[in-house]
Amino acid sequence: METLPPPYPFKCSSPKAKASLVVNVASACQHTDANYKGLQELQREYGPAHFNVLAFPCNQFGESEPNSNREIEAFARGNYGVTFPMFGKIKILGTEAEPAFRFLVDSTKKEPRWNFWKYLVNAQGQVIKTWRPEDPVENIKSDVASIVRELIKRKKEDL
Repeated sequence: METLPPPYPFKCSSPKAKASLVVNVASACQHTDANYKGLQELQREYGPAHFNVLAFPCNQFGESEPNSNREIEAFARGNYGVTFPMFGKIKILGTEAEPAFRFLVDSTKKEPRWNFWKYLVNAQGQVIKTWRPEDPVENIKSDVASIVRELIKRKKEDL
């Protein structure tokens, strides 16, 4: 389980910066199965050189993530084979919201209303697009592919 070091992993200007799909996740939600499977598929297809799914467990929606960080990670890796970074459980709403999520919400004016809200962030830390939990991960692929192609092209030009 990873901690969230400043500057946040999706707000970086390093030449090694990656695009990210930032997702608030939960183990006991009606969207868990489809989302974890789809997110791992995105990670397998586009990561980890230029792209990563970044998973942030949260228990603020229907108390659907009551487990410890260790249990959350074991669940995701054991049941879905996830290879993307799993961060420690955070709050994403209210006055105790993690600053990383406040940045995402402030950038988009779109606050998560349930688990598996997704924010696509380019390597420069700009939020490109958001998706709701019920949006199939299949709908995200073309945007991720586009941003990864752009990132690879930019890195080649910088050489």
